[in-house]
Amino acid sequence: MTIGTDAAAASERLVRVGAGPVGLEGSLVIPPGAAAIVVFAHGSGSSRHSPRNRFVAAALRQERLGTLLLDLLTAGEEAIDAGTGHLRFDIELLADRLVAATDFLARQTSTRGLPVGYFGASTGAAAALVAAAQRPDRIAAVVSRGGRPDLAGGALPRVEAPTLLIVGGNDFPVIDLNREAMAQMHCKHRLEIVPGASHLFEEPGTLEAVARLARTWFAQHLVPKGASRIGSRTTA
Repeated sequence: MTIGTDAAAASERLVRVGAGPVGLEGSLVIPPGAAAIVVFAHGSGSSRHSPRNRFVAAALRQERLGTLLLDLLTAGEEAIDAGTGHLRFDIELLADRLVAATDFLARQTSTRGLPVGYFGASTGAAAALVAAAQRPDRIAAVVSRGGRPDLAGGALPRVEAPTLLIVGGNDFPVIDLNREAMAQMHCKHRLEIVPGASHLFEEPGTLEAVARLARTWFAQHLVPKGASRIGSRTTA
């Protein structure tokens, strides 16, 4: 897959999302004529600067999908979490902040009315599923990359949004955890295993495979019927 400059040349702007007593920083890009928007939920010590999620976000933007890459922890919390590692596993906290971001998008002129999808990585995937269960009327699709959906616990049966779980073929423990989570889900869902990929999808071609899978899933389940088809400009 070739990912170059965003086709729509949309500008990235820093936004601040209020979530209870804290403000979260995010990078928002809305291409002209955007058909929907995808919120990226990072996990396991990552942030909105994650090169892997930024790669996937660029691929989605080329196909008229807006993106919001959000820091689910403040700078101070990230400093604490770097030493303890406990906040990245506080799924309820992360999910509440994703819900706050979803409500934020519903209030913005540029994003109000756009269908919303979640792209979650690692523990961020669990947070995305919990948040999707809390906002079933707003979240139209979920994609997980190397995620821990099992950590969503009792929220799994309540998720209504079609959910794609992408796991690396060499990430054996996480494959099993995803299968265990699938057994509890009642929504439309699918597991895609990328051959030869490890947990971080660092092997050649594996992240491109993630971007293709995510693009196709969002095209089928997030973009409103009747909107121009996405996926026609990016080549494998």
